[in-house]
Amino acid sequence: MARITRRDFAKLATSIGASAAFGAPIGKQSRIQWHERPAVYPEGIASADPDSNSVLLWTRHPFTADHDETLTVEVSEDHGFQNVMATARAIVSKESDWTCRVLVGGLKPASVYWYRFTDREGSGSRIGRTITAPSADDPRPVSFAFVSCQNANHGAQNAYRRMIFEDERAAEQDRLGFVLHLGDFIYEIVWYPEDRPQGMYDRKLRDIVRYEHGEKINDFHIPTTLADYRAVYRAYLQDPDLQDARARWPFVNMWDNHEFSWLGYQGLQIFNGVTRPAQTRKVAANQAFFEYQPARMSKPSGLSMDRFKPPRVVDAAISHFDQNGLGQEPNNLAAINSLKGYRKLRWGRHVDLIITDQHSYRSEDPSGRPEAKAFSSKDFPEFVPEEAMEILDAGLAHDQGHPPASIRYGQVEVPNFRKDQPVQTVLGAEQKAWFLEQLRTSTATWKIWGNTAGTLDMRADPQNLPEGLTESWPGAGYATFVMGDPSGAYMERAEIYDFVLEHGITGFATVAGDRHSFWAGLAAKSLPPKQFQPVGIAFITGSISAPGLVEAFEHNFPKEHPLRSLFVGQGPADSGPQPTVNMLLRHGVRSCLEYAKTGDMARARALSNPDLSPHLKFVDMGGHGYSVVRATGDWMETEFVCIPRPVERSRRVDGGPILYRVKYRAKLWCGPEQPALDGQVIEGDPRFSI
Repeated sequence: MARITRRDFAKLATSIGASAAFGAPIGKQSRIQWHERPAVYPEGIASADPDSNSVLLWTRHPFTADHDETLTVEVSEDHGFQNVMATARAIVSKESDWTCRVLVGGLKPASVYWYRFTDREGSGSRIGRTITAPSADDPRPVSFAFVSCQNANHGAQNAYRRMIFEDERAAEQDRLGFVLHLGDFIYEIVWYPEDRPQGMYDRKLRDIVRYEHGEKINDFHIPTTLADYRAVYRAYLQDPDLQDARARWPFVNMWDNHEFSWLGYQGLQIFNGVTRPAQTRKVAANQAFFEYQPARMSKPSGLSMDRFKPPRVVDAAISHFDQNGLGQEPNNLAAINSLKGYRKLRWGRHVDLIITDQHSYRSEDPSGRPEAKAFSSKDFPEFVPEEAMEILDAGLAHDQGHPPASIRYGQVEVPNFRKDQPVQTVLGAEQKAWFLEQLRTSTATWKIWGNTAGTLDMRADPQNLPEGLTESWPGAGYATFVMGDPSGAYMERAEIYDFVLEHGITGFATVAGDRHSFWAGLAAKSLPPKQFQPVGIAFITGSISAPGLVEAFEHNFPKEHPLRSLFVGQGPADSGPQPTVNMLLRHGVRSCLEYAKTGDMARARALSNPDLSPHLKFVDMGGHGYSVVRATGDWMETEFVCIPRPVERSRRVDGGPILYRVKYRAKLWCGPEQPALDGQVIEGDPRFSI
């Protein structure tokens, strides 16, 4: 990155709503009378989105006054602040909930810095550690963690404690450069303990926040105002393990769905099957994210350095959607454009991290339409026909513009409610064009797509069930699972993967979250019986603490259902249900039934269906923990660190035990070569996942 001038740096800081501090060429000893008082900074400190000469710093210091206050930030090359490189004053205001964002520039590439905040009385924050990115031509290996889905209402954040423990003991060259948070940093849906006294599965509910203006839906509560969204961020940031992680590494933050609404898209929410306008809530969610999640995101609503300046919107019904499914109602456009999250970060010679927004610009999810329920059956829980979802996804573009009027499901012809509608998009036209251009022009060895939702197909083969076990499968072939993520946007995903292939792009990788599960596999636009042609590698990380599908199946899947052994089966020698859904996705129904019959893992794997999931190398639908990427000029590797269910906070310095640790590595491919993944179990036994 070229050296930036102070004038241009100030403009950059203003564009992302931050105060500016510029480093001096020679450091000086601190003259600030700093006395650590962490209670004055109840949500801790954080750094974010580093580049090779700057980083964004954050804290919150609530004051009792109604007028603006100032904090002093210092950035030093040493923990003792004997060599302070940058000092600046930053305004904090009641209007921004007393949060503070400072962009510090003039720093050295690939360097560790220490920072702290101090008020006028000398009350200081804790000391934070941050790291700048290597320069764009720096050949050193890259290491970073990626995480998602932390639910403080349901669990503990032990994964961060394990991550800190291991990083502190790693060699300097092996330590993490940053943490990529792929969303669901908060869960806006909150259960109050009295509304669900039985808890969530085997977990007790934590009374973390009460919404002053919230709305109760069924047995949970959702925020409706800016004050509510701010309150849930403050509640989450009380967690000591999360605070320690944000103080140790720079975070790269991106929202998924729960930062705004569990169900919905653009400026809309969906509850109990009803879609309703929620533009005011979308703006409130964006403002709270901006205030509490430091990131180099642009806010076109104003040039204030310390305030969000939200656009004025009302909750207005959307009557017109364009050819890409984007609602053209002015309040909707103002709401979704009030904060632009997609962006690219460079980390040395080997990594371009290209981050996209999967919710603000997407069209309606066809699988979420009430009419789509016609493809579900109590005889086949979770399964929907793959061919039906492909037809619904494509809309009027199916079969080169000749979609069927109906879709057969068993003996029923279900009307094709999408035959006159455009193809589904998750990225939206403008963001997708930007994303493809970033891929095309990247000079990094690895072009890593930071996608908050999974891209790998999740399917099963109920057509191979033995006759007489249950009713006949009404689909024409394979079944898929309704995930509402890019894996179900078949045509758009194919467009992206075809672009990668046609432009000869190598080193294409995806890291994702959202599914509360660990996945390792190959990026391919289609699976057998269609052509299988991988163009990249893809990984999904398990949740930090949010419950996963295995936990849900253990408690909710009917015990007498004939297909229970496919999801949480039990061998003759097992004392309890096992996560056989992992085997279902990896090997198929015959393997699951054999395991339930004999408990013999080798015999079960011998019956694997090779056409079911040639793209998958690993899947664990119940995994909690985090993932670590290591990238060099020759290979990229992802390590899954899986911990026990984080029902309670661990008091151990290491965050508690490890269930398993696995690594999957791909050598850089070129020319006509196709990507391939090799795996290794380092510790533990994830036997149903491989």
